Amino acid sequence: MDKNNQITTLIFDFGGVLINLDLPKCIDNLKNTGFANVDQFLSNFGQKDFFLQFENGQIDTIEFRNRIRKNTSELLSDDAIDAAWCSFLCDIPTEKVILLKQLRKKYRLLLLSNTNPLHIEVSARIALEPYNTSLDELFDKCYLSYEMGLTKPSEDIFEALLKDANLTAQECLFLDDGPKNIETAKAMGFATYLVDPSENLDFLLNLKEQK
Repeated sequence: MDKNNQITTLIFDFGGVLINLDLPKCIDNLKNTGFANVDQFLSNFGQKDFFLQFENGQIDTIEFRNRIRKNTSELLSDDAIDAAWCSFLCDIPTEKVILLKQLRKKYRLLLLSNTNPLHIEVSARIALEPYNTSLDELFDKCYLSYEMGLTKPSEDIFEALLKDANLTAQECLFLDDGPKNIETAKAMGFATYLVDPSENLDFLLNLKEQK
């Protein structure tokens, strides 16, 4: 991690950093709906075609479901599509919710996520229900790709966040599980940390004391 004692703001990715992911399960569930070649659209390297369009806000939820149906069955229900797609995101560990609440007493917290309406409005909501909280309560502001019309690792999405939040890159620590996203942010002057999804991130509580 790049160490910087001038850090005022922590910027978190969502999937793989805070919420656990299960892409193989999601792919299997979509295949079970009849989407036999879904592997061509979804992989560990990213999303393609209408999945990417959903993520950057080019199509809405209705169109996304319709595009799924074109690859499966016109009779497939909205609920069946949503359940298969939302199985991509799993649970948020208790310790990470506690950590965010503690960190917010010391830092400005922002979320910067490549995501889509269903994963935010369904998966994130359900994952946070046991804690009686929401993303809006855990973060000062959420920057979501589908609302911004921009996706990581483009520099544009980082620049848009900095301008909107009235920040400089040098006062921000950006945490993400994607090496390309980290590479872009680091080149722009952000302090960065590449997250292993299995770690608890408790070191952030003592960030200002690190030399």
